[in-house]
Amino acid sequence: MGLDESQQSDPLVVIRNGKEIILQAFDWESHKHDWWRNLDTKVPDIAKSGFTTAWLPPACQSLAPEGYLPQNLYSLNSKYGSEDLLKALLNKMKQYKVRAMADIVINHRVGTTQGHGGMYNRYDGIPMSWDEHAITSCTGGRGNKSTGDNFNGVPNIDHTQSFVRKDLIDWMRWLRSSVGFQDFRFDFAKGYASKYVKEYIEGAEPIFAVGEYWDTCNYKGSNLDYNQDSHRQRIINWIDGAGQLSTAFDFTTKAVLQEAVKGEFWRLRDSKGKPPGVLGLWPSRAVTFIDNHDTGSTQAHWPFPSRHVMEGYAYILTHPGIPSVFYDHFYEWDNSMHDQIVKLIAIRRNQGIHSRSSIRILEAQPNLYAATIDEKVSMKIGDGSWCPAGKEWTLATSGHRYAVWQK
Repeated sequence: MGLDESQQSDPLVVIRNGKEIILQAFDWESHKHDWWRNLDTKVPDIAKSGFTTAWLPPACQSLAPEGYLPQNLYSLNSKYGSEDLLKALLNKMKQYKVRAMADIVINHRVGTTQGHGGMYNRYDGIPMSWDEHAITSCTGGRGNKSTGDNFNGVPNIDHTQSFVRKDLIDWMRWLRSSVGFQDFRFDFAKGYASKYVKEYIEGAEPIFAVGEYWDTCNYKGSNLDYNQDSHRQRIINWIDGAGQLSTAFDFTTKAVLQEAVKGEFWRLRDSKGKPPGVLGLWPSRAVTFIDNHDTGSTQAHWPFPSRHVMEGYAYILTHPGIPSVFYDHFYEWDNSMHDQIVKLIAIRRNQGIHSRSSIRILEAQPNLYAATIDEKVSMKIGDGSWCPAGKEWTLATSGHRYAVWQK
């Protein structure tokens, strides 16, 4: 398990600060909508709303329009727009002091040429022109066995090869120094050993990094188990393996929160009285979220109940951890949701709530959850009535089934 926050000295200064607020700035359909130009018009609003970082979709040439089947990693002409438009967007983000997060898709790579076994596992004619030894033996290459789970149907990169790791670090350094990305999101982090993420972060030095370690939660039949300790522990083990240099998406919190809002708010207090997700054990490494391009959007693999989305944001935007807001909720659903989220972000920033803020859970009943954060912000979600005791509290914002107070 990760060390208690008070015992641990952080390897990265920026994770110490804990003030990140992330916007996932795309969904599954964004490649159809001239995306770099669209985002360019939104940069002033993204900055004004209080986001420190915007996570962009994979910017490299890819066989699939969404960007997750990359081939030529050095070509920045994608379905989202041209290299020139991307660089213009990154320049504008820099002017507005919003960091650009690159989606790092390095678990697999589509070949250009058939090689060993008739598979497309060679990369002739493009930069990083690897041969079959760069591909794991379990996905048709001549490399070693995978150090993680297989992403089926395409050649998986063999990260045990030193030439592969050197090339990938050079590419990530290029994204940082020449292209203008500052933060990294590691896609499908279950696919290769976390020690390689440590090496990549040390080599390319992103300001901030987050890994997508998406593991199946604990279920009894079709019901989510109350106890998700082993699930969050696997995410924590991944963070430890990455040298504690990366945060991770808090899939445990998403799982518990989206069941809790249906009238099971008792789920939001674990057996030790803490929040039940990664944020309850290691909040400075927990990136909390409601939905993303996989769970929500048109893929809708595991969507948050739509009537309760603002309750979800009232939770993650007042709590410790590093909150991430989904593009669709912020820009696509309705204007009132945009404005409600902006209010919650403003309270978080004005009250100095950060990833390591203290939390006291005061109520966790079927129809009500209430907590006080840093003794400066109190909040409730659910339809049970509650307000903090004491005249020093004033209502800061409220909406459907949520309310937030501040001192």
